Amino acid sequence: MSFNKILTVVGLFVAIVSVFQADFAAYSGLILVLLGLVSGFASPIADMTGRMAYTVAAVAMPVVANSLDAIPEVGGYLNAIIDNIAVMLAGVVVANFLLAVKDSAMPSGN
Repeated sequence: MSFNKILTVVGLFVAIVSVFQADFAAYSGLILVLLGLVSGFASPIADMTGRMAYTVAAVAMPVVANSLDAIPEVGGYLNAIIDNIAVMLAGVVVANFLLAVKDSAMPSGN
């Protein structure tokens, strides 16, 4: 299993557990963003289309997840889990954005 897959599995675990454990939920946002940043810096998305897809997913997932609140009993939990996954994706997007800015600011030979 690759490092990126391990980070993804850990992020999914944190996203799910933080919905059901109130004590853990206070720090889950920080943990998820850090996992996303590490994942984004460790395996950057090379093409512009992939970066755009991650950005759209990070923005659109919470909006779509809000409609899941209409499902009785489990809708709120599903909404919170998807929101947490979007937080991790936001970390990946920020890391890739910073790498793209660095690549455009630095000469290609350095």
